[in-house]
Amino acid sequence: MNTHRIHMVAKLTGLSRDVIRVWERRFEILKPTRGANRYRNYSDEDVALLRFLKEQLDTGASIGELSKLGREELLSRARATAPQVSFVDDAYSRLLQELLSSLNPLNRVLFEKRVNGAVAVIPFEEALHGILLPLQEQVGQLWHDGHLDVAIEHYVTRQIQQRIFSAMNQLPVAEFGAKVVVACPPGEEHDIAACAVAYRCRVRGCRVHYLGANVPLVSLVKLCEQVEPDLTIMSFPVVPSEANATDLVQVLADEVRPVSALAVGGHGALAMRDLFMKYNITVLENFADLDHRLDQLMRQTVARR
Repeated sequence: MNTHRIHMVAKLTGLSRDVIRVWERRFEILKPTRGANRYRNYSDEDVALLRFLKEQLDTGASIGELSKLGREELLSRARATAPQVSFVDDAYSRLLQELLSSLNPLNRVLFEKRVNGAVAVIPFEEALHGILLPLQEQVGQLWHDGHLDVAIEHYVTRQIQQRIFSAMNQLPVAEFGAKVVVACPPGEEHDIAACAVAYRCRVRGCRVHYLGANVPLVSLVKLCEQVEPDLTIMSFPVVPSEANATDLVQVLADEVRPVSALAVGGHGALAMRDLFMKYNITVLENFADLDHRLDQLMRQTVARR
């Protein structure tokens, strides 16, 4: 998870540094850490929480009453009400156009400077959904339409993947959260969406086993039998061939579901909704659905402990 000094938090939230300090001291809903230099470092969650509080105050709510809900409830409400940022937002739209224009012909220095600059100044989860995933989708479409070489598509994919893994590596290792397996089905080589799912699971305190692209079902079943996950999530960016789809879904239902709750997501999963429903497999419509499922899992895990 990214951390931010208080001056950056003030810019990201629209709150003054004095207000942030007072709220931290009086209401105990922020959890900044101290760096080696003793400066406060605020997490992405702190930024999201402060943004939510400011939005609520702008509609007439009281900070005193809001603070009584506690940090976790406020964060839950912030996630539930946060708009899904997309490239139609003016600032992100301009940045995406700059990034795309630097790919044909490829200007590596400009591309990486722009990506790194954006990721550095906003909470990573916002950068993920406002910049990185829309960029991947746009680049994939350009490649599909013949306007971009496959080598450039691979380069962008690796750049995005590196940043997601880097963000995950900054998170503390979860020891007690819900166990989640994340994988792509056999033959599926595109795993950026699965990476994003794994990141969101990690942020919410889950113990994540990320398997990535093209996972043979026999290997997936074997791992699930060993790990006994609370949830297995399969990412379907595209629809499998018609010849394979029914057999694949049946194996998931017959061999994975007996040892783990099972959910699927992605454009392919949505297109196959009727087939998954036939086998009573949960289809996650979007990341909000995923967050809701993860919140349920974590509450159950805490209750068991």
